[in-house]
Amino acid sequence: MAIIDGKAVSKAVRQRVSAETEELKKKGITPGLAVIIVGEDPASQVYVRNKEKACEEVGFYSEKFALPENTTQEELNALVCELNGRKDINGILCQLPLPSHLDDKQVINLIDPIKDVDAFHPVNVGAIMIGDYNFLPCTPAGVMELIHSTGVSVEGKKAVVIGRSNIVGKPMAMLLLHENATVEITHSRTKNLSDVTKTADILVAAIGKAKFVTADMVKEGAVVIDVGMNRDENSKLCGDMDFESVKDKCSYITPVPGGVGPMTISMLMQNTLTAAKIQNNL
Repeated sequence: MAIIDGKAVSKAVRQRVSAETEELKKKGITPGLAVIIVGEDPASQVYVRNKEKACEEVGFYSEKFALPENTTQEELNALVCELNGRKDINGILCQLPLPSHLDDKQVINLIDPIKDVDAFHPVNVGAIMIGDYNFLPCTPAGVMELIHSTGVSVEGKKAVVIGRSNIVGKPMAMLLLHENATVEITHSRTKNLSDVTKTADILVAAIGKAKFVTADMVKEGAVVIDVGMNRDENSKLCGDMDFESVKDKCSYITPVPGGVGPMTISMLMQNTLTAAKIQNNL
């Protein structure tokens, strides 16, 4: 069993982005990312801080818009429209979840698809479906980088995704399919789940249930990717996999923390760089 080091793979992505950004700056272009956060959600605050740090690290311009909890839909929509029109902002990201009185769908639909670096806009989602896309959602794109780092070819493999969210599960299945895996999506209503997961050469868990996947659900020698970010009974960070029992059965596994987590923000940097290139016809 080998542990897939998300920190190392993430670092390689950032170095690549940083080098390309240097080249863009010579042409007078600095990629710019706007991050909108509404309210005081502590987890969101941490994510936004990490995004700002990453921008600094790769040489981007970044601007944070911290709006009060009681911001109206009109105010939020107006800000998005203003950012759509700004030349120095190539990527717009609205940190979810929003406070309950705001409609995230409205906001996502308002972001110019060419600045939608989260790849949540229906136009970008459709593009991923047909395999002709500018951006990939950050977490599934990060998972693909991790799988590639193992040297294992996806083609012809049986891949099983546990979870069907719009952010991870569904796009994850599409990306595996684009690389010629045979893909099965499972979820909370799947009957005899472990019978399905045991057939997977590549198993991706994204359900948000601590230590849900145990060794008896995993095929010998599988590549196992854990997207979960949970707390166990001792409040320690853990994933959707029961790491201790699964690790001896698979060929590769991602740890939590230090696996998929670091990749998400690195792929956001990659998307922002791509957006800057497209908007400057490069």
